[in-house]
Amino acid sequence: MSVSLNHNAKGKRPKFYEDAGTDQLMSMVMVLASELNVMRDRMDAQERVAKQHGIDLAAGIDALELDDAALEEREAWRQGFMARLFYLARKEAEEAQIGETKESFNSTIDEIAKG
Repeated sequence: MSVSLNHNAKGKRPKFYEDAGTDQLMSMVMVLASELNVMRDRMDAQERVAKQHGIDLAAGIDALELDDAALEEREAWRQGFMARLFYLARKEAEEAQIGETKESFNSTIDEIAKG
């Protein structure tokens, strides 16, 4: 059994740039840089281990044909990665939608109160 937790941080986000779009872009760049760094470290480790065992990884990778299960795993990873990449933009869109809903609700209540 797995439990899904809300991983959205509460509170106001710090702003580093005048334009919110620039903050979003920098957030995305940092996610990409982090992912690239981890992938590079893992690839380096794999190549070094394979070399110790006399395995030519480059030739094996070029010849590799993926089955459906592997393709599905890659797609699942890709979707999770895209969710992390666009996290801030999605969160701000959700917050804007909630704000609009609250504004609409308050406006309706005001109109009803005025009669």
